[in-house]
Amino acid sequence: MPGNVTVIGVGPGSEGHITPLARLALARSDAVVGYRYYFRFVEGLIPEGCQRVEMELSEEEERAASALRIAEGGGNVSVISSGDSGVYGMASVVHSVARRERSEAEISVIPGVSAFVAAAAKLGAPLGHDFCSVSLSDLLTPWRKIEKRIAAAIEGDFVTVVHNPRSRKRYWQLNRLKEMFLEAKDPATPVGIVRHVSRDGESARVTTLGRLDPDAADMFTVLIIGNSETFAAGETMVTPRGSGGDPPLAAGEIYRRSFRAVEEGLSGAGRSAGAEAAVRRCVHTTADFEYETLFHCSDKAIEGWSVSLRGGEIVTDVRMAAAGISKSLLERAGAKVFCHLDSPDSLKMTGDGATRTQAAMRVAIERHPNALFVVGNAPTALMEIADALSAGRLRPMGVIGAPVGFVNVEQSKSRLEAAAGDVPFVVIRGKKGGSAVAAAIVNAALGFG
Repeated sequence: MPGNVTVIGVGPGSEGHITPLARLALARSDAVVGYRYYFRFVEGLIPEGCQRVEMELSEEEERAASALRIAEGGGNVSVISSGDSGVYGMASVVHSVARRERSEAEISVIPGVSAFVAAAAKLGAPLGHDFCSVSLSDLLTPWRKIEKRIAAAIEGDFVTVVHNPRSRKRYWQLNRLKEMFLEAKDPATPVGIVRHVSRDGESARVTTLGRLDPDAADMFTVLIIGNSETFAAGETMVTPRGSGGDPPLAAGEIYRRSFRAVEEGLSGAGRSAGAEAAVRRCVHTTADFEYETLFHCSDKAIEGWSVSLRGGEIVTDVRMAAAGISKSLLERAGAKVFCHLDSPDSLKMTGDGATRTQAAMRVAIERHPNALFVVGNAPTALMEIADALSAGRLRPMGVIGAPVGFVNVEQSKSRLEAAAGDVPFVVIRGKKGGSAVAAAIVNAALGFG
């Protein structure tokens, strides 16, 4: 009758970390199988006369197969694994080999103290909230997959434990991990470095992501990279259990922080103050920094409108654009907004083949020739304005061309730029735009100065 294979996590190195269950299993062993180096951790716990099978570091499957063969003869076999045998350890190897070889030996697993748990304790409390673990060894896992996991850890703002950070042959992976983290994380993010945890020569220190020296790590090192809330105090590293204790931000503070984040992300290269204010509002409205390159305007258009809109008129192509214009800014400037989409005269024209927005613009051109014309939805409305400019039938305060979509959108914007002449304009080039963006540009003009 087949015997038993017990896979034992013997902790990171100190005998004090070996659990009572692990000690008991070792005491009952007829044979112990493991990596030669790990036997030093359990020397005083192996029974006299017990068979010892010592193998090298890269012979994990051979160790598992040897243990299963001995167990097939009816003995109690212990397979020792450092840390916890289920974390980058022998437990999965023994189960996989047993399945492949259809072994009938009974397999059990005894947990142990993982090296990263022991390392965290040396640092303080860096694993106080959600964390993940990544091994940089690409012996069994392709590097492209490891890099995807690193990216996911960064995106999720996990505290990240790094195993197997560096060896003589694997010298560049930790540099790449640091590079990836610094692309998204604050260089001041705390990083704990623990080497030979619970063994002779143990060391633990705290540095930062920016100051991390990849050359200081090796195969006996565990790194713990904090999340956005982790803090360090001397050689202690702590990750709070969430930020639920912080009071909710007031609406004004949210607004200020949002604009500060936008300002930090913009280059500000070569734009007037008014154009900068408009770009800032476009990015804030959309959370899309591409608007910095899509935004184009004639010289000092925003600055000019900030004066002309005092007591002036604004015409929008659709009601949504009108709704996005700040009522308080309108009141302060004494400006009025008009949208003729539903006016009787516009509705009559639609029977002649014109779109509703096109007809509404024809009415607006007649009734508000000096207004600021704002298009955030319909390219046909913008084409109507461009044609009127080109024919000399319209000389308004200015035009904002920001329709969005895939059909005739870019063409309508090009027509406006070609027809504008000395009429001030703003265009959002490409397919992007929309009523919210158009309204944001108007708000920039109303609020400027």
